[in-house]
Amino acid sequence: MSGGRTLAEWLAYQETLHPLSIDLGLERVRAVATRLALLPPAGRTAIVGGTNGKGSTATLLAAMGQAHGLRVGLFTSPHLLRYQERIRINGDEVTDATLCAAFEQIEAARAPESLTYFEFNTLAALLVFRGAGVDLTVLEVGLGGRLDATNLIDADVAVLCSVAMDHRDWLGDTLEAIGTEKAGIFRAGKPVVLGSAQMPATVTNALAALGSRALVAGEDFDWRVHDDGRWDLHGAGLDCKSLPPPGLMGDIQYRNAATALAALRALIAPRPADLPAIHSALREVRLAGRLQFVAGPVEWVFDVAHNEAAAAVLAAQLHARPVPGRTLAVFAALADKDVGAVAAQLDPLVDHWLLCTLPGSRALEPGELQRRMGKLRGTSELAGEVAAATALAAARAQVGDRVVVCGSFHTVGPALEARRLY
Repeated sequence: MSGGRTLAEWLAYQETLHPLSIDLGLERVRAVATRLALLPPAGRTAIVGGTNGKGSTATLLAAMGQAHGLRVGLFTSPHLLRYQERIRINGDEVTDATLCAAFEQIEAARAPESLTYFEFNTLAALLVFRGAGVDLTVLEVGLGGRLDATNLIDADVAVLCSVAMDHRDWLGDTLEAIGTEKAGIFRAGKPVVLGSAQMPATVTNALAALGSRALVAGEDFDWRVHDDGRWDLHGAGLDCKSLPPPGLMGDIQYRNAATALAALRALIAPRPADLPAIHSALREVRLAGRLQFVAGPVEWVFDVAHNEAAAAVLAAQLHARPVPGRTLAVFAALADKDVGAVAAQLDPLVDHWLLCTLPGSRALEPGELQRRMGKLRGTSELAGEVAAATALAAARAQVGDRVVVCGSFHTVGPALEARRLY
């Protein structure tokens, strides 16, 4: 494939290059990274994994690093609407031209390796960050950890936010198996931050095997939220009082922010944390589609929750913010998700489900989605593509009602676009 291609043409090419859309392993991507002289990357590096919370935590960590005067490259996935969302420098999406130039370099160095879409993505991020001279690289793990393309980096700090059931086809059917895969991002002699003390034994075993000790949320650092939303954080070399609420919605974001702060402290030590910078980052950070509440005569809620644990967090937030009217849900999911478990968490709060069609081979057909959801308290109907279902929900909702959009990035992104919110 020659140069001069548009971004859309490059992405279409990458989707067909490798026989499998997901093919975990580091051999191919490491070989190409070595040819491109990407290892080790310049500056400090952090890798953020976990079943839930990793996107928010990575974004919070990047914002805090930037507020401390660092030039920060942030790599996240998947995207809501634009591929460019995945690669940001100091919060700004990279340009199409920058991405295409990176893709050309990767293609020139690739043969004989056949890279997946995500492997191309990871290498492009590292190339862009090297070219931009970033001081701090923050990588969000795509799937698992041990064999994920982001794990070709020996990160200076590893963050594991949570371990719950998801991606069973690739990571295993037990929390212990999933924990083994997630803990693969740890490195001997490098700091590890755990966003929860509730981890499977395999995570603790991995730390012991490396001779490492983690900073654990709720044990080595803890936080207290005041009635007005301000909060205090103590431990992990930090003593912060009266911090502003995180700019990301939901009680879970205090945990994510505390975890990000512990990781930041490990990254910049022995330099002290800058309290005004922390305040600024917490106030200004934004991330669409994570417990995103939009007030109005009809309240809209957008959340990419696609597994049982994330759905439980969403359900708790909905329960804590009751509305006088009905709750409608615009819902779609990928075929590898436990939609029955997701629906069970939300069913007590949802009066009517509008089930959507998603594009792509991994999507779950709405009729099968309805079957897998099982017996529901509320009613359900097949409502076409996401934009059509969003319009239908808007037409049916009355003053005092709420519409919840959830189940996948592929559901939330088009719905935000349809509502002109992104």
